[in-house]
Amino acid sequence: MAKKRILIIGDDHLGAWHPLELVQNELEKILGGEFRLTVTRNYDYLSTLNTSEYAAVISYADIWTRKLTSGQIAGLLRFVAGGGGLLAIHNGISLAGSYELLQVIGAKFVTHPPYQKLHFYRIMNEHPLLEGVADFTIEEEPYQFESDPFTPRTVLIEYEYHGKRWPSMWEHNYGLGKVVYLHPGHRADSFKPEAIQRLILNSVRWIADSSV
Repeated sequence: MAKKRILIIGDDHLGAWHPLELVQNELEKILGGEFRLTVTRNYDYLSTLNTSEYAAVISYADIWTRKLTSGQIAGLLRFVAGGGGLLAIHNGISLAGSYELLQVIGAKFVTHPPYQKLHFYRIMNEHPLLEGVADFTIEEEPYQFESDPFTPRTVLIEYEYHGKRWPSMWEHNYGLGKVVYLHPGHRADSFKPEAIQRLILNSVRWIADSSV
């Protein structure tokens, strides 16, 4: 059986907070045995995405200071609504800078306190995305979010910061497609903990199954 194709998109431009190059290597270690990966820094790929070619997209986009074109936005919307999957990791939520993709991802980044040790908690007993994952502790940026009120999400993992719980991972459907957001992923070594690797593999299996 042929491996399903996954498109990974991100940035290595000057000043990028989260360069893709080193993270790309970690994703290939996690996913390369099961999926066929295509890695690009060219966002025009989004304009012509189709579910006959790719099962899913992984966003490690670092586009806080610029916007996607209308064609790129429309292409990703069409892809996910038509049955393609989307996994946004950490800064990949920067796609939500457009209101159209805010509804696809379900929330937008607001701020983060300094990088530090955080405790992460499962908040569901049973879910395919949490298979093989227990509560865990890693160092990470405490990303904080503003939820889109029109996008119902199933939050799977929360982290604790100063006595308050914040969402760290969620999933929902958009049209015929499946969307997952995973907050950990600040740098290459963020992808080395076993819990993170399992969450990424579970997530890609989950979203890739949504393709038509």
